[in-house]
Amino acid sequence: GLFVWRLRNTGTQQMPCRFVHLYHVASDRLITFQYSNFLKRMYVTQCNRDLSQRAKPKPDSIVSPFHELQQLDQEKKAVHKISPVSPVHQSWSETLSRNELREAKSAAESSDSVIPVGAESKEDRQWKEMKLRLDDLPGILARLSKIKLTALVVSTTSAGFAMAPVPFELTCFLLASLGTGLASCAANSINQFFEVPFDSNMNRTKNRPLVRGQISPLLAVCFAASCGIPGIALLTLGVNSLTGALGAFNIFLYTCCYTPLKRMSIANTWVGAVVGAIPPIMGWTAATGSLDAGALLLGGILYSWQFPHFNALSWGLREDYSRGGYCMMSVTHPGLCRRVALRHCLALIGLSTVAPVLNITTWTFPVISLPINLYISYLGFRFYRDADRSSSRRLFFCSLWHLPMLLLVMFTCKKSVLEKEDKGDLPGRSHERAMEIRLP
Repeated sequence: GLFVWRLRNTGTQQMPCRFVHLYHVASDRLITFQYSNFLKRMYVTQCNRDLSQRAKPKPDSIVSPFHELQQLDQEKKAVHKISPVSPVHQSWSETLSRNELREAKSAAESSDSVIPVGAESKEDRQWKEMKLRLDDLPGILARLSKIKLTALVVSTTSAGFAMAPVPFELTCFLLASLGTGLASCAANSINQFFEVPFDSNMNRTKNRPLVRGQISPLLAVCFAASCGIPGIALLTLGVNSLTGALGAFNIFLYTCCYTPLKRMSIANTWVGAVVGAIPPIMGWTAATGSLDAGALLLGGILYSWQFPHFNALSWGLREDYSRGGYCMMSVTHPGLCRRVALRHCLALIGLSTVAPVLNITTWTFPVISLPINLYISYLGFRFYRDADRSSSRRLFFCSLWHLPMLLLVMFTCKKSVLEKEDKGDLPGRSHERAMEIRLP
């Protein structure tokens, strides 16, 4: 009994170990599914070769694929040339020249031939020289100097001269206007000379004379020099040295600072506004010979006016400026472009109110100019809110008549020379001129 009991206990204790051992032995001796698939493939490939997969050799092509593709491309790009047909009532000698007759004969002989699109005639591949006629030269030079912009500069200079608190002198006025106009022509010509590769990418400037090759760069530089040197000489010797220095500084600021900044930073707009604000200051200094608070006020009005004017213009030309590589607010900072335009529209109201405080105009000027300043401010707000081409176009066209209207109202509300003389507000030179006029 003890032997049976011990045999049972040892059997039950060693049972799990025996099961594990039997599992390992069975797993080593049994054939797995992967091993059976391997044996099947070996049987197919070695014993029964008919069941194995064989690669079918590709027949050799007569023409290489490269030549086939080339022939297809030529067929797609081929255009059949049609020989010209002359009218019945005209002879060949009347309708065709010698060169055209040769082309017609060759076309008749090879009417079924095929001509690729890329094949151009010899005349089209050659450079064509543009001949400059003397009749076209004045118009070309006018476009080179931006005659409309020059006229605006001269008009603002005349407004500054007229607003000066001194008696009007016709000779000084004509010299100042002529010198300022020549300086503006020189600055604009140099600007176009530097911007030829960039203007060629813009629809607005691609027809300029230097871009189209209507005038040579050397002739443009000579024209700029022939305008700039006499213009600065007239302002310096014929008017006064202060006006001549301002004219030379404005040419430098426009050509050497504003022009390269247009492709570097949006600060070019503020520099360009300073360039546009200097001409009325030059008119004031030409009349008085000094830089007074009135000159700075006129410059401030022109400075603020340029932001709604130019920002509204550049908003509709964003694609052009981006294509030309110019860094403008309307392209890189559209929100800032609209805010700056509205801000300076409101600044015009404040600057108009400062004019009677500085004893330049009467107190009727802020009242009369308030409606037009409020209207341009309203259009500036519409441009800021809507940010579309319609609102920018309205603001731009409003700025075209707003500036001459504001300067005209300012001139009509100007304080007379006699009133300032009685109050003792005239500068020394102006006071002497007024005394000379009042003497019998």
